[in-house]
Amino acid sequence: MVENASGTFDIGGELTVHRLGFGAMRLTGADIIGEPDDVANAKKVLHESLAHGIDFIDTADSYGPAVSERLIGEALAPYPDELVVATKGGLLRNSDGDWKPNGDPDYLRNAILGSLDRLRVDTIDLYQLHRPDPHVPFEESVHALAEMKDEGLIRHVGLSNVSVEKLDEAREIVDIATVQNQYNVANRESEAVLEACEGYGIGFIPWFPLGAGDFGDKEDALSAVATKHDATPEQIAIAWLLDRSDVMLPIPGTASVPHLRDNVAASHIGLDDEDVTRLEE
Repeated sequence: MVENASGTFDIGGELTVHRLGFGAMRLTGADIIGEPDDVANAKKVLHESLAHGIDFIDTADSYGPAVSERLIGEALAPYPDELVVATKGGLLRNSDGDWKPNGDPDYLRNAILGSLDRLRVDTIDLYQLHRPDPHVPFEESVHALAEMKDEGLIRHVGLSNVSVEKLDEAREIVDIATVQNQYNVANRESEAVLEACEGYGIGFIPWFPLGAGDFGDKEDALSAVATKHDATPEQIAIAWLLDRSDVMLPIPGTASVPHLRDNVAASHIGLDDEDVTRLEE
């Protein structure tokens, strides 16, 4: 096994995972629709992630839709005891590839049954509301997850794409283990949410952690720090996230084994104060 040197975090105070995880969104077809071109390769990437010390995999029923969850179940179930598999519900897909929120409690109950079946488990380790639905009262969606947790279908509840206000509202209903918002070195709009998670001891999962390689005005700084460490800008972006907060759980995704290895290697990069200052200027 190749060491994942990212340190650990206890999701919900009990599920200990390495802080560098794996995002399984890319294990699908183009535009996150349909089967991947090479199913065998997608499953190989999943096996390689475990071989490289990754014990936290994040997916969603909308990836494919249903494709990513099914591939994880087919490739890895029954899961090693140390592996935590998280998924999300509350976004519908259509043939145009749109993402449409659906936080209706009955829909969420139906969605989790599908996720349980595809992932081949009786309980979801971490189930996250993918996005608040503007047409459904937020508390109704959260109450549905809380009830499913009480029934044993969900072990821990998470949120995604929420404000501090929504986080606090949800915490009045059920313990929240994680928040997944967009965040990377070039996009820190969720800084207040991250700080709230630090205060509450909640894991923060930054989606789009590499910004699809578009780092805007951080490009030059990333390149300079990358040259110093004989690394790539993407590796430095991951290293910065790991350095930024002890509750940070980056989940860079890929459909490539070499890229996966590069991501894991980033967990071994130690940034100094000069590097961090340069990246955050």
